[in-house]
Amino acid sequence: MNKKLLVIDDDPELGKLVETVLKPLDLIIYQAYSGEDGLKQAYTIHPDIVILDIMMPDLDGFNVCSRLRELSSLPILMLTARTNANDILHGFNVGVDDFLRKPFNKNELEARIRALLRRSNNQNNSEISYINGYTDPVLEIDFLSKSVKLQGKIIELSPKEYDLLAYLAREQGKIVSHHQLMREAWGELYVNDSAETSLYIYYLRKKIKDGKHGHQYIRTLWGRGYWFAPRKDDLIP
Repeated sequence: MNKKLLVIDDDPELGKLVETVLKPLDLIIYQAYSGEDGLKQAYTIHPDIVILDIMMPDLDGFNVCSRLRELSSLPILMLTARTNANDILHGFNVGVDDFLRKPFNKNELEARIRALLRRSNNQNNSEISYINGYTDPVLEIDFLSKSVKLQGKIIELSPKEYDLLAYLAREQGKIVSHHQLMREAWGELYVNDSAETSLYIYYLRKKIKDGKHGHQYIRTLWGRGYWFAPRKDDLIP
């Protein structure tokens, strides 16, 4: 069955261009011309991937993304002319998976959509590794439900924050490079952007209150990367 792509943008010509560019991917493409309409269509058609603008009538792209994230972890590409640092950080914080600047390169758009779909398929179809999660008296990471709890309470993580934490936890005790983390969460397009990795590690540490419960989970080895340190004395079998 073909994947469903929903384009949420108030420019009909942009939607037509996206449809032409992505024709080789055999996607079923739906168009919405406002934030409200985009949400209504998303609830109805359950798209596999969304392309989203920031500036739109009634609801902007940030609000639409937040609402979509309440329902699904589907890939979201923000295609926008607003790509200053604050907009990008805000977008990632509300759950955007990738950014592309308008006007865009056609080949780059196709490559990014392919990468997002590939990572989504890998997450949905891959077998869970030999461990189902990580648990100690403070932190619980469930790889099956993709949920994280701190002292029994669910922590709201963006999809990328969860991907990074889960990857570190799966590789616990091993040093994981910036390159490996970026490839895991963003794909090959971003493997050299260590600043973005550092930003997300900062977000993660704040959300899991790392170091505030007598233990630091995410450790930094300067110049090499990060590693996840389990609370070995307190692990629950």
